[in-house]
Amino acid sequence: MPSPPRIRTRRGRPVTVADAAPPPRLAELHHAGLTWINLERPSHEEALALAHRFGWHPLDVEDVMSRRQRPKVDAYTEAAGEGYLFAVLHFPVYDNAIGRLNAGELDVFLGPTYLVTLPSVELRPVSALFRRAYENEDFRQSLFARGSGRLFYEVLDDLYDYCFPILDKIGFKLEQIDEQIDDVAIRAKDLVRDIHKVKQEIISYRKIIKPQRPTLRQLERGVERFLPEELELYFDDIVDASERIWDLLDNYKEVVEALEDTNESLISHQQNDILYVLTIFSVVVLPLTFLTGLFGMNVTFPGFGSEVAFWAILGSFFVLIVSMLGFFRYKRWL
Repeated sequence: MPSPPRIRTRRGRPVTVADAAPPPRLAELHHAGLTWINLERPSHEEALALAHRFGWHPLDVEDVMSRRQRPKVDAYTEAAGEGYLFAVLHFPVYDNAIGRLNAGELDVFLGPTYLVTLPSVELRPVSALFRRAYENEDFRQSLFARGSGRLFYEVLDDLYDYCFPILDKIGFKLEQIDEQIDDVAIRAKDLVRDIHKVKQEIISYRKIIKPQRPTLRQLERGVERFLPEELELYFDDIVDASERIWDLLDNYKEVVEALEDTNESLISHQQNDILYVLTIFSVVVLPLTFLTGLFGMNVTFPGFGSEVAFWAILGSFFVLIVSMLGFFRYKRWL
């Protein structure tokens, strides 16, 4: 199968040599009283330090350290009316080691004056956005100007933009399989492995997206108090993007099942053709085997021991074969 195209995100500038140097592990971005901290795979001590700094609940720290959390949203309201929002979100990440899609967890703490993102694995859109804001002061100012809720939206927007190229990659593989099914030079059994891999990717993607759909609705309602202006349409766009992804996955699921059924039919037809040929061969050989056994008995028959009888028997075999094939042809079995 040809190699699929590389995944490209819509946002951001091309990677340069300067991008090779990552920011410090616990880098903080500040502007207009807003702080953004992005920490990949935090240790228990780092999570406790951040919790002590921002006043997070201990159960949230346990959720951050746990790698088996389902998508969820928890809102905390303090007496002063500030509080914070804790969200666990999952996004598809391709694992090159096993060649399969896995769920990359993103733990988010959103407060009126801060945004803390704690991905369990490298999420390139988040890292790229953070690096760009880290290096470009003008971009950081425009990114932070509308508060923590809008900043969170920009992070989610990049993450969901990154999901669509992965879907395009799956669609590309399905197109290649569809073309190979029509190629008579490729055996149907050889396509089973490719169909299985694509089907596994679709199943893995659906497992990631499905439990997150209701979570986004909760997130849309919970994040409103952190928006300095009416930005519901922005988070509606995130929900719409999630629904578009789910619709595409449904379509891909139907396509891969149709391709699997078609391939199974081709395999069945190939096996039937083989059995058909073997059956014809067995039916033709069966009377010949009977005659050779009959004439091979230790009894005399007319012309026994003569050359004429030998050729007469061979001729009768030939006539019998031609007659049977002609009968099969007449019955349209051939």
